[in-house]
Amino acid sequence: MINGNTAATRRTSAINLRAFPAQRELIDRACAAMHKNLTDFILEAACREAEHVLCDRRYFVLDEEAFNAFEAAMDVPLTENKAVKRLLACKAPWED
Repeated sequence: MINGNTAATRRTSAINLRAFPAQRELIDRACAAMHKNLTDFILEAACREAEHVLCDRRYFVLDEEAFNAFEAAMDVPLTENKAVKRLLACKAPWED
């Protein structure tokens, strides 16, 4: 997660939003439960969701250097992993 929370950095970009009263009450209750202020809670939740959205993309654009590094990583032969082999040999819980 992106975190600029250091003594040398400050939040300088404003984000304004409007919420229904029920949404605000829900968020306020969650903030209290997590012992976080509203700004930290909303930014952490929004950044977490943004990371999920971006990680779930099926189409990626890489520059040549990054693509070459990706191809090199894909060309490395896999080593046998006994734990993974055992896990894959087990039935899934819903298959019983």
